[in-house]
Amino acid sequence: MSGERQRIDKWLVYARVVKTRTLGQALAASGHVRLNGRKVDDPAQPVKAGDVLTIGLHGRVRVLKVLDFAERRGSYSVASELYEDLTPPAAEEAGPTVEAGEGRPTKRDRRRFDKLNEPD
Repeated sequence: MSGERQRIDKWLVYARVVKTRTLGQALAASGHVRLNGRKVDDPAQPVKAGDVLTIGLHGRVRVLKVLDFAERRGSYSVASELYEDLTPPAAEEAGPTVEAGEGRPTKRDRRRFDKLNEPD
């Protein structure tokens, strides 16, 4: 792209973080996006190469460093070149497991599984 800045809602769509620009605008306006540690509340906020975005979406937090811009939404391989993913790997949750061959889970096992799946 010839410019060195791009609206944050457009960049989110072109980088395939969200599917539509409307969703990008809503995400930015809702305060679920941080630009270099500061909360974004305006979808027209410009981003530039080198900025770090922290995005809370679908119960996960993604940390993306802006590397480049695009003129339109392209394929996944093109979109993945627009950013560097700095998201730390998720820690494996140690939960109850059922070994193969142990038979059907007990009521106690089911309660432990249900407790893990409860929303926080």
